[in-house]
Amino acid sequence: MDGSLEALDVIERQTAVLVRHFEMFYRRTDIHDDLDRAEYLLLRTLSEVGPQDINTLAAALGLDPSTAGRQVSALDRQGLVARAPAANDRRRSIITPTAAGLRRMEAVRTARAESLADLLGGWTEEELHTLGAMFTKYNGAVARKFLAGAAEEPVTAATR
Repeated sequence: MDGSLEALDVIERQTAVLVRHFEMFYRRTDIHDDLDRAEYLLLRTLSEVGPQDINTLAAALGLDPSTAGRQVSALDRQGLVARAPAANDRRRSIITPTAAGLRRMEAVRTARAESLADLLGGWTEEELHTLGAMFTKYNGAVARKFLAGAAEEPVTAATR
């Protein structure tokens, strides 16, 4: 096996382990009691890119518009997002996070950051930046391959 194949084998294995660890983390912590992953990502995306229509939001999240619509409806019932008709096309709804939605998203974000700080407390700042850069690059490759029209890295606070 040449060097690239060996590296890809390590990446494949470690990705599988990483997913298993994320699932274990999800089951063994209460961080996701307030918002599940889908709700958190939807609110975080709206927080970072601003109000969006369902189709644009679905594309940003890699979801079918009907799936994004169901998630938005659930958040709307909880008072975490608001819908308003688009100014240029009253048939389209623009989705905006409410103050309550932003507070809940930020509380989950803070809890996740504290958990990561505890987990990665022994890492250097350089190691943390390297891991963040590699995750961003990996997620960008996935987005370009699987998300319709994703020509750029995913929009995050780190890439703005």
